[in-house]
Amino acid sequence: LSASPPLVVLLLSLLGLAAAGKLLVVHIDGSPWFSIREVLDTLRHRGHEVVVVAPEVSLHIKPSKNFVMKLYSGPITQEEMEKDFKEFLYSFFEEGSFLERFPKVYEHMKRLGNLSVSACEHLLQNRELMSYLEESKFDGLLTDPVVPCGVILAEHLSLPSVYFLRGIPCGLDFEATQCPNPPSYVPRAFSELTDRMTFLQRVKNLLFDTQNLFLCDFVFDPFSKLASEFLQRQVTVLDLLRKGSVWLLRLEFVLDYPRPLMPNIIPIGGVHCAHKELPQ
Repeated sequence: LSASPPLVVLLLSLLGLAAAGKLLVVHIDGSPWFSIREVLDTLRHRGHEVVVVAPEVSLHIKPSKNFVMKLYSGPITQEEMEKDFKEFLYSFFEEGSFLERFPKVYEHMKRLGNLSVSACEHLLQNRELMSYLEESKFDGLLTDPVVPCGVILAEHLSLPSVYFLRGIPCGLDFEATQCPNPPSYVPRAFSELTDRMTFLQRVKNLLFDTQNLFLCDFVFDPFSKLASEFLQRQVTVLDLLRKGSVWLLRLEFVLDYPRPLMPNIIPIGGVHCAHKELPQ
């Protein structure tokens, strides 16, 4: 069934067990914020209290009358952030083969990954803000786990977490949910393959998984180290991701290839669609 914003709101409303609840939101900046903002506005109109935690410097996360905003200082200026994001996005649209483009994408991802870890560290070390979050009685936490800072915070606050995401690098979303991910028909990132492959194309698809052997190290190992230090026990990002209650997957299978789903994974590609009825 194709999901729509009302269905997303219904699922999130269950956090309050049919009563008005209090939701903590730790989301990522950029275009994903546009998707979640409409959900937050609707939740507020339905009587829920929404608290958004965000860095002082951001691209699109701005104050709104529909939620309380708690800010913390970050490691970067507005000019530096805009420059880094533009260079990262442009690297995806450059012409050339995968082998030509991947080193540039890798470097930009490494830069943004380091900034994300530093920003998360600023949040977790903000004693005043952390005291407020610990004392507030939240019913749940909504986050995009591609930057697992919200995942760490949910574990610290012992809150059920709802993930609102497009996907996670290295297939960690498949691994965390124990979801089948066969290379026989689930195309890998950057492979430019479809879900219908010849034998040689399946071999190529399998080879694209080798990038995960080193890609995840620089992306998620710093977060695992940060989480272990903050939670004062040895833990990995994968350990924390496995505790997600509901995965709201921003996929639309009109545009994305089919893939296996677990019972707690719900595709909500309709969030990106215009609010009008389409013919059958």
